[in-house]
Amino acid sequence: MSQNIRNIAPTTVWNHFADLNAVPRPSKKEERIIQFMVDFGKKLQLETIVDKVGNVIIKKRATCGMENRKAIVMQSHLDMVHQKNATTNFDFNTEGIKMVVDGDWVKAEGTTLGADNGLGVAAIMGVLSSTDIPHPAIEALFTIDEETGMTGAMGLEGGILQGEILLNLDTEEDDEIGIGCAGGVDVTATKSYQEEKIGENVAGYAIAVTGLNGGHSGMDIIKGLGNANKIMNRLLFGGYRKYGLRIAEINGGSLRNAIPRESFAKVIVDNAHQVSFLLETETLINKIKEEFSTIEPNLSIDIQEVETPKKVMEITVQEKFIKAIYAALNGVYRMSADVDGLVETSNNIAKVIVKQGAIKVGCLTRSSSESNKWDLANSLRSCFELADFKVEFSGTYPGWLPNMNASILKTLKSCYINLFNEQPKVAACHAGLECGILGQNYPEMEMISFGPSIKGAHSPDERAQISSTQKFWQLLKEVLQNIPEKE
Repeated sequence: MSQNIRNIAPTTVWNHFADLNAVPRPSKKEERIIQFMVDFGKKLQLETIVDKVGNVIIKKRATCGMENRKAIVMQSHLDMVHQKNATTNFDFNTEGIKMVVDGDWVKAEGTTLGADNGLGVAAIMGVLSSTDIPHPAIEALFTIDEETGMTGAMGLEGGILQGEILLNLDTEEDDEIGIGCAGGVDVTATKSYQEEKIGENVAGYAIAVTGLNGGHSGMDIIKGLGNANKIMNRLLFGGYRKYGLRIAEINGGSLRNAIPRESFAKVIVDNAHQVSFLLETETLINKIKEEFSTIEPNLSIDIQEVETPKKVMEITVQEKFIKAIYAALNGVYRMSADVDGLVETSNNIAKVIVKQGAIKVGCLTRSSSESNKWDLANSLRSCFELADFKVEFSGTYPGWLPNMNASILKTLKSCYINLFNEQPKVAACHAGLECGILGQNYPEMEMISFGPSIKGAHSPDERAQISSTQKFWQLLKEVLQNIPEKE
């Protein structure tokens, strides 16, 4: 890690972030980061609680003169998305993130940075450890497993928190105030198949789709970025329809909430069709690259002859599988009729695995409308069930409905205008924030979301803007000093 990071202003935020990033913190494996936060709270001699699912709550009394203000909950999640470039040698379970400064940005060496939501956590730590920042009574809530199911927020029981206002520090544009978000549901299609032994006079090929931008499957879905699973399926479809291509293996995508950047397949083609297959595939590759040349300039599609696989998927299953992936919607399903430019409903075909007689397709369907969320989920279910897949819904969570009359919204807007002499954007986002879930057990709690500018979240291109973090920290301190009085 570059020592320069600890010298960046605000030093308290970047030092806490550096300490945080030294601790491995993959989703569902948060034991070490939970203990790290417990030790942090106890070292400050603050009341520190770990609830039954692993969320950490650290309480700090109001500073002198702020006792009559509404108590607040400051909230961020402890886990981070683990993504790395194919050429990066890195173990997320044992290594700390290697960070570097690049101009006005902090990024990692070939991996995700963890600024989502580590900068929010670090900012809260900065407030908790401060001796000169005025603030009302604080309950700092550090949730677990936000990225792979939001089980921390779901497991937080009602009655534990007493705060009247929640500040969620998990927004990724510094000029935006979040007042609503999308809900989601995981749609998983599975099927077993018989493997068939191949005959003679065939050649094996490895196809690799790499170099895509990837990104957040909610916030970035509107950009029309390439989906490696969809691109791979176009290649397989063309090869099968014209030249009888057979599939041995597919490994595409990774996390449900990340637009897939890479997909790898092993296939076979009869020797008699090799030349035509390669020419036709190269033509299709060039067309796909041309389609994505503006938005995905680093897209690479490579096909190489390899040792011939010993077994392939049975042909009737293969045909239905390829057609199902082709038919399944990926991308924006419906735009909001009420908020200009906001995606209402979308789907990300996040992961496609074919290996040793088993197929698994994982999707994340998002929507700020519960009815449209289930409409799209049932559309996907129908698509895969027609291909004889078993389909399961899991991990469903609600959206967060905006409250334009919330006192904290008025406070945050006023602070932003006074500090920066411009109007902030007030918007809902097409991502899963924990506010919607927390609001189920705390329906009277006002909620707001804001944070520094972070680009490329959920991908190895993730980077946090230094000047924006300074702006965010200034705004956070101003908001804390202007929390409304108790009624």
